[in-house]
Amino acid sequence: MTATLTDRFPQVPADRLLAAFVPPRHFAEARFDGYVPDAEHPSQAEARDRMAALAAGLAAPRRRPRLRRPAPPPALYLDGGFGVGKTHLLAALAREVGPGVAAYGTFVEYTHLVGALGFGAAVRALGQRRVICIDEFELDDPGDTVLMSRLLRELSDAGVTIVATSNTLPESLGEGRFAAEDFLREIQALAARFDVLRIDGPDYRHRSAPGVAPGLSDDDVRAATAAVPGAACDDLGALIAHLRRVHPVRFGALLEDVAMLGLTGVGPVGDQADALRLVVLVDRLYDRDVPVLLGGRGTEELFTDAMLRGGYRKKYLRALSRLAELAARGRAQSAAAPPG
Repeated sequence: MTATLTDRFPQVPADRLLAAFVPPRHFAEARFDGYVPDAEHPSQAEARDRMAALAAGLAAPRRRPRLRRPAPPPALYLDGGFGVGKTHLLAALAREVGPGVAAYGTFVEYTHLVGALGFGAAVRALGQRRVICIDEFELDDPGDTVLMSRLLRELSDAGVTIVATSNTLPESLGEGRFAAEDFLREIQALAARFDVLRIDGPDYRHRSAPGVAPGLSDDDVRAATAAVPGAACDDLGALIAHLRRVHPVRFGALLEDVAMLGLTGVGPVGDQADALRLVVLVDRLYDRDVPVLLGGRGTEELFTDAMLRGGYRKKYLRALSRLAELAARGRAQSAAAPPG
């Protein structure tokens, strides 16, 4: 019988969380020489060279501190659309520097780490690293704004380099999500810490409509996943209901050892809180290179027009882009499998 994610309630001890702050499977082998810049967009090569130089400096032995106050460590912010290679460069930086020196995680994973360890313990643990790599930097609520502003300030004051990626310029974080003007001081304090590296170019997946992935019949999805050892298959509605009961910090553990995920009954997700949970799950699927088979309507109108016009637009577009890539991989893997 095919496994389901809804049967899983993973527990992740706090002491395991920090050890998992390394580049995910999808980017585990990311290297600077594996990043192929588009000649039509020179900013890509410039960003690669800047990141490579930073990695070389961080990997070098620390110099003995001088008597005068040292200059603050660099803080870089890679801004650009989805699919231009920001995450690849960030993962390459973490890989080049090494797991004992760099911490790598998404923005939401850092906020969850603080929740699990407590603020002081998180600062002490992260303060032992030379560089903190933050992928998908996004401010979704006032609490996150204040938390990350304080966290980055304390880490920077401790001599830790901060490197982040996002689809939104730092001074625009929070726009359309909450009353950002009420927290303008915190947002401006965050923005002032970063030197912005803009990376131009189209999505390397070359889709004019990101995330368009047709659905298979639900019966085909069930049959295909049943033929793959280690696969799981869930109804999308039931899975979303299950995600409400699982903390997002455990979504990665929810997918542990899953070789392929089939989703049946796929259709529009009308509730924004549910849609954002699905976005986090898609990110964890992408991190772990888990192929996906979509039934129902596929990604057609998976997120409503209102969502795609709202403050979380870039999150949804990123999820659609990634889900389409995983779905294409799932269809290719299923087609290549020998008949049962």
